[in-house]
Amino acid sequence: MQRIPFAAAAVLLALAAPALAQTVRVGGQAMFPSKTIVANAVNSADHTTLVAAVKAAGLVDTLNGPGPFTVFAPTNEAFSDLPPGTVDTLLKPENKGMLTKVLTYHVVAGDLSSNKLREMILAGGGKATLKTVAGETLTVSQNGAFNLLLTDAKGGVADITITDVNQSNGVIHVIDRVMLPG
Repeated sequence: MQRIPFAAAAVLLALAAPALAQTVRVGGQAMFPSKTIVANAVNSADHTTLVAAVKAAGLVDTLNGPGPFTVFAPTNEAFSDLPPGTVDTLLKPENKGMLTKVLTYHVVAGDLSSNKLREMILAGGGKATLKTVAGETLTVSQNGAFNLLLTDAKGGVADITITDVNQSNGVIHVIDRVMLPG
C-alpha cells in the first residue's frame, strides 16, 4: 500500500470537501445544493408536516423561487409538540392566513450560514435579531462553542440541530421547535 504525503492528502481533502458538503443528510435523505428548498424538503422524512403545511399555505412557488432564503425548518416532532389539534386546525383552508404567518415566521430573506449567524451574534454582543418574511423578529444566540439557539416572540426556544443545509436558493437550518409569532 502506497502512503500519500501529508500535503497531498490535505489537497485531496480540500478538493473533496465540496462533494462531501453535497451529501448532508436530513430525514435520512441526501440534500443537494443544486436543488431548491422545496425540492430537498419533500425528500426529508423528518419534514413531512412542514411540507404539507407549505403546500396548504400555497408557499411552494415562493420557496422554489430565486431567493435567497434562510429557512428554520421545524421537524415533524416539533410540530407534534404543539398542543393537540393545532396542526389540524392550521391546515384547514379557512386558516390559511394564520398558517402562512406561522410558516413565513420561519423564513428570513438572505443566505445566512451558521458562520454568518455567529458573526451577527458576536457583533450583537451575544444575540442577533433577524427580521422574518412575516415581518416579525426572531432572536438567534449561541449556547456554547457551536450550539445556536433561536428564540421566538413568545419566548419559545429552539435548538438549531442541523446547520448549513445549502440549497440553490438559500440555506436550511433544522430546528426542534415550531417558532410562534407574537
